[in-house]
Amino acid sequence: MQILSNILAFLFVAGVVIFVHELGHFLAGRALGVRVRTFSLGFGKKIWGFRRDGTDYRVAAIPLGGYVSFAGSDPSVQTDDPGAFVNHPRWQRIVIYLAGPAMNVVLSVTLVAFIFMVGIDLPNTRDVSTEVGTVLEDSAGAEAGLREGDLIRSIDGEEVEDWQAVSMAVLTSPEREMAVEVERGGDRLQLALTPREIPREELGDAGIYPAAPVRVYRLVEDSPAERAGLRFGDALISVDGRPVASPQSFQDLVGPRAGEEVLLELEREGQPLSVRVIPEDQDGRGIVGVIIAEFHFQRFGPLEAFAQSARYNWDITVQISEFVGKLFERRISAKSTLGGPIQIATYSGKAARRSFKDLVFFMALLSLNLCIFNMLPLPILDGGQILILLVESTLRRDLSLQVKERMIQVGLVAIVALMALALYFDLSKALPVVVGSP
Repeated sequence: MQILSNILAFLFVAGVVIFVHELGHFLAGRALGVRVRTFSLGFGKKIWGFRRDGTDYRVAAIPLGGYVSFAGSDPSVQTDDPGAFVNHPRWQRIVIYLAGPAMNVVLSVTLVAFIFMVGIDLPNTRDVSTEVGTVLEDSAGAEAGLREGDLIRSIDGEEVEDWQAVSMAVLTSPEREMAVEVERGGDRLQLALTPREIPREELGDAGIYPAAPVRVYRLVEDSPAERAGLRFGDALISVDGRPVASPQSFQDLVGPRAGEEVLLELEREGQPLSVRVIPEDQDGRGIVGVIIAEFHFQRFGPLEAFAQSARYNWDITVQISEFVGKLFERRISAKSTLGGPIQIATYSGKAARRSFKDLVFFMALLSLNLCIFNMLPLPILDGGQILILLVESTLRRDLSLQVKERMIQVGLVAIVALMALALYFDLSKALPVVVGSP
C-alpha cells in the first residue's frame, strides 16, 4: 500500500512541477511571437485535445508533467518562418529558456508562502544562536570536549553567526577533523571536532544541539514512535510526567524503559496530545525511533509570508550550492547530495501520508531543486542551451551544427550517467544488503 501511495504522490508532485516548468517556456514563447506547435499536459498517446491559433493543446495518457514543442526548434532545418524559434534573436531565446526555471522559482515561493500563511513547524536554525544546548554522551561533540553553554565562535577559521552555519559545517565534514573555537566563561578555547558519519547518508553528525525546543525531526520507519502516531514537528514535553529539557534528557528518560509502556506528552500545532509508546530494546537501551531537532511553529500574514518564503527559498538555494561545492572539494560523497526517482517517490509518499500541507511543501522544495538542476551548464538542459547562446553572442556567429551535436551528445551522456548514479544511490539506501557497502 505504501508503494502505491508513493507512486501516486510522486506522479502528482512531479507532474505539477514539470508542467509548471513547461508552462513557463510556453508563455514566454507565445509572448515573444514564437509559434507553438504542441502544448501537452502529460506524455504519450493523446486522449483529448483541441487546436487553436495553430497550436495543438492536448491531454496525454501519462500524467507526468508535460512538454511544449516550438516551430523551428531543430537547428538543422533551415526555414524563413518568422515564427520559428531559431529565427528569433538570441536574447529572446535565452528568455524562453530562462522562463521554465523561473516559473519553478515562482511556484516554490508561492507554495511556501501559502504554507507559511497556514502555519507549519520548521527548523529555523538561521535565527538560533550558536550556543550549545545539549551534547549527547559518547558523541563526537563530547569527545571533542564541547559542553552545554559553549558559544561556538568559528569553525576552521571562519566565523559562524547562527546554528545553520554550525549545522552545515558538521553535515559536510563526516570523519574530517575541524578546528572549533568556543567561548566558555569568558575564555576562548580551541577544540578539535571530528563529526561521525551517518550510516547510508554519508553526512556528518556531532551529537550537539542548540539551546532550543525539542521536537521530532524524523521518524525511523516502522519504529515504535511511527506506529504510535508521532509526527514531524511534534514538540516533546514530558515522559511519564518528567519534563524533556533537551535531546539528551529525552534519551535518558526513555533509555531505561525498554519494553515498558511510557506516556509521552506532546504539543502538535499548539495543541496538547498524549501518546503511549513502548520503547524497543537496542543494545540494552530503550529506543522509540525519533531523530530530534529544533523547530518553531511559523505563521505569517500574506505580505510577510511571501517575504519569509523568498528568504527560505534563498537559504535552501545557498545550502544546495554549498553541498555541491563541498562535493567538488571531495569533502562529502555524491551519495549525500544525489537523489533519484525512488528517493523522490519515497519522500513524496511520506509527505502525503503526513498531510496535504506537507505534500505541498515538498512539492515546493522539489520545484526549487528542478530549477537549480535545469540551470546546470549541460547542453541538453536549459542552462546548457543558455550557455551556447551566450557563447554565440560573444562570437557573433552561430556554432557549427556538428559542434552543437557533439555538445548535446556529451550532455546526454552526462545526464544519463547522473541519473544512473542517482538510481544506484537510491537502491543502496533502500536495499543496503543487496546494493552498496555492507
